[in-house]
Amino acid sequence: MKKASAIEAKTNRAGLYFVLPFVIIYALFQLWPIIYTFSLAFGNLQGLKTDFDFVGLTNFKKLLTDNFFWGSVGNTFIMWGFNFAPQLGIALLFAIWFTDIRLKIKGKGIFRAIFYMPNLLTTASIAVLFRSLFAYPIGPVNQFLTQTLNIWNTVELDGQMVQQGFNFFRMPNVSRGIVSFIQWWMWCGHTLIMLMAGITSISPSLYEAAVVDGANASQQTRYVTLPLLRPMMWYLLTTSMIGGMQLFEIPFLLTGMHGEPDFKIRSMALYLYNMGFQGVTNYSYAAAVAIAMFIITIGLATFINWLVKEREPRRKYVEG
Repeated sequence: MKKASAIEAKTNRAGLYFVLPFVIIYALFQLWPIIYTFSLAFGNLQGLKTDFDFVGLTNFKKLLTDNFFWGSVGNTFIMWGFNFAPQLGIALLFAIWFTDIRLKIKGKGIFRAIFYMPNLLTTASIAVLFRSLFAYPIGPVNQFLTQTLNIWNTVELDGQMVQQGFNFFRMPNVSRGIVSFIQWWMWCGHTLIMLMAGITSISPSLYEAAVVDGANASQQTRYVTLPLLRPMMWYLLTTSMIGGMQLFEIPFLLTGMHGEPDFKIRSMALYLYNMGFQGVTNYSYAAAVAIAMFIITIGLATFINWLVKEREPRRKYVEG
C-alpha cells in the first residue's frame, strides 16, 4: 500500500481540524441528549429528583394503555392530514399553472414570493396572530360575521335565546380546522416552490413528443407531468409527515397550552411537554413519549419508502 505523502497527511489533518468543531457540537447537543433520553425512558425521574432508578419497560407499558397519549396521536394525524391534503392539491394546481408557458401568466415571481412569505414568519407570532383574529367575543372574525354578515351564535341563557359571538376555541372541530389551516397557510408556499422546481426539471422534449402524439394540455399533465413528479410528491409527503408529527407551537400557543378545547388539538409533542414540564413533571415518562414519537415517525417513513420503492414487474411463467 502506498504511503501517504507529507502534503496529503497535512491536508488530511487540516480536514480533521475543520470537521472537529461540528463533531464536538453534534456530540454535545445532539448525540448525548439522544442517549440520555433513551436511558431516561427506562427510569423514574420526576419532580425535583436529581437521580433515578432503572424500572425497565414500566413507562412503555403505561404508554400502551394511556388514552390521553393515543388521543394525542389521533389529533396529530387529523390535523396533519387536513393540512397536507389541501396543501399538496392547491400547490400542485398553482405549480402547473405557473410553469405552463402557454398561459403567459405575468408576475410569476411576485406570486411565488406572496405564497412563500408566510413561511418566513415565526410560528409563535402566527399563533398569537390567529388567536387574536378568532378571539371571543370581539375579535376581527367575530366582528365580520356578526356586524357585516349578521351571522350570530344563538345560545340559551336563563331560559332565553341570546345572540352572541362565536367562541371558536371552545369548538373542538373548529379549533382543529384553525390549526390545520395555519399549517397549510405557512407551508403551501414551500410546497409550491418544490413542485415548480420538479416540473421545470422535466425535459421539454417529453412534452414535445406528447404534442406530436396528439396529447392535449390535460393529457400532458396526466401522463407526463404527474408521473415524473411523483418522486417529488413522495418526498414532500415524507418531510411533511416528519414535521407534522412534531407539531407543537401552534396548538401550544393557540389556546391554554394543554390542547384545549377538550384536549382535541393536543399533539404528541404537546403531550410530551405537558408530561415533562407541567404538572407532575415526569421526565422519564416524557422521554418514553419521545421515543414513541420516534418509532411512529420512523415506521411511517419506512412505510412510505416501501410504497415508492421501484419493483420489478411480475413475470408470468407458462408451463410448456
